Amino acid sequence: MNKFKLRFVPLGGVVGVTKNMYLYELYENDLLKDILIVDCGIGFPNERELGVDLVIPDISYLIDKINKIKAIVLTHGHEDHISGLPYHYEKLGRPLVLASKLTAAFVANKFKEFGQTVRLEKIDYQKELVLGDFQIRFIHLTHSIPDTVHLMIKTPAGNIYHGTDFKFDLTPPYGQPPDFYNIVKAGKDGVLCLVSDCLGAEREGLTLSEAVVSQTFEDEMRKTKGKFIMTTFSSNISRIRQCVEAAVKFNRKILFLGRSMEENTRLAQEIGYLPIPYNLVLKEKEIAKMPPNKICLIVAGSQGQYDSALSKLSQKQNPLIKIKPGDKVVFSSDPIPGNEASVYSLIEELTLEGAEVIYPDITEQLHASGHGNKEDLKFLARFTNPKYFIPIGGDVRHQKRYQMIIQELGWPKENVFCLTEGQTIWFEERKARLGDAIATSNIYVDAYGVGDVGNIVLRDRQTLSAEGIVIAFIVLDQYNHLLTQPKIVSRGFIFEKEDKELINNAIKMIEQTLKPKKEKIINLISLKAQLIKNLEQFFYHQKGRRPLVIAEIIQL
Repeated sequence: MNKFKLRFVPLGGVVGVTKNMYLYELYENDLLKDILIVDCGIGFPNERELGVDLVIPDISYLIDKINKIKAIVLTHGHEDHISGLPYHYEKLGRPLVLASKLTAAFVANKFKEFGQTVRLEKIDYQKELVLGDFQIRFIHLTHSIPDTVHLMIKTPAGNIYHGTDFKFDLTPPYGQPPDFYNIVKAGKDGVLCLVSDCLGAEREGLTLSEAVVSQTFEDEMRKTKGKFIMTTFSSNISRIRQCVEAAVKFNRKILFLGRSMEENTRLAQEIGYLPIPYNLVLKEKEIAKMPPNKICLIVAGSQGQYDSALSKLSQKQNPLIKIKPGDKVVFSSDPIPGNEASVYSLIEELTLEGAEVIYPDITEQLHASGHGNKEDLKFLARFTNPKYFIPIGGDVRHQKRYQMIIQELGWPKENVFCLTEGQTIWFEERKARLGDAIATSNIYVDAYGVGDVGNIVLRDRQTLSAEGIVIAFIVLDQYNHLLTQPKIVSRGFIFEKEDKELINNAIKMIEQTLKPKKEKIINLISLKAQLIKNLEQFFYHQKGRRPLVIAEIIQL
């Protein structure tokens, strides 16, 4: 008689909110038989990880097992669930990728940008998919993006309900409400373990419906005398559609700004998820001809990203569109943890330009979370009625709060496994136990390519040894004006006493960058990035070398 075991391996996303990637490994008589991969997303670096653009899952554990991979299933189209895939797809042996309609459109476009092809199939909600000894049923859920799915994964070792990001929205702005029938049916069929979103575990009650935001957009747009500007995640098609519908109601022409916003909305329009009357679509060059109260801009950059479309507006870097008194900027998203400083700096800049800025801290029902609150989480637990639980998609504090919620419902604490990246769980004979951890490391993506921590450190050391280092010290007063002349210190790049002219010209360039423009307060975060970029280019043009440049700004 064959004996089956199932192992759950999180390569990302189980803590840390982003970079989601999960493995389900099925063993027969202790031999690895099949692997199912769920999601492959990106994460975002913290402020200590200088020079890093993205973080992606570490797949080194999988490299010698690619012949066992049956498929990659994507649960929805957010960046932290799909955008790591182009970096790893070839190394994973080009497996079949399964996704819902909108998610598939996003994935196909990403692979096109990478110059790659992908074996991509759209899921069928009506059919149970067989992949080796995995049987998968796709269950429609609501989130902050259309076409989100949960997975009922049936295996000879037990059934797993994979419940990624979700909330129970009974009045979604687009599409059907959650498929409660198949959620409950999964529970009736028997669920050994519920793998559940836990990010909303600290919030009481049920999560607000996305529909409440529609009325907020209408109320704010009605009161706006100038341009109405809304910013959110470019993949949040539901939120974008709500803003479009309000603009149509008030006869405002619509312009999408930012590459990701333009691409995602174009794809959503092509598949019928974002209908816009042709006569209300505006081109950027046409905006000067329009009265401000007839314009609605939907702009990328809600997280305060340097060089985003919204940041360029705040910095007067868009030659065709200017922020003016009477304009209103609506932030319809919460800052990702770690982005708060950048977001609030951007709000300051927009306010100084004369715009009225509305954001969730000061206005209720401006943003409805896509993640279920306590009661949503309780309902999913009751409906599926599992024996064990694994909270995913949050931080450690969310995991612990989720564990307390499950205890309140009557399950023992030890049946809730709060894991860290690489920790594994074995399922065998209706029982679960901790397994050995899988070694993982941080894999970073920057302008130089993909590598681990060691490669980035090595790159900096090579730069220091070959090119040297330049440090610029800038002292500003409370109004961000220069108090003293900037000071430049060089080590291993030039001999300062013999190249005074180069140093003086670099100082003049810094002073020009800091020259006040109508007493406008400077965004110190974007300023530092701009100074480093300018100095790197300056030294390369003058000396043909690229020293490591650091800008230290002190505000007194």
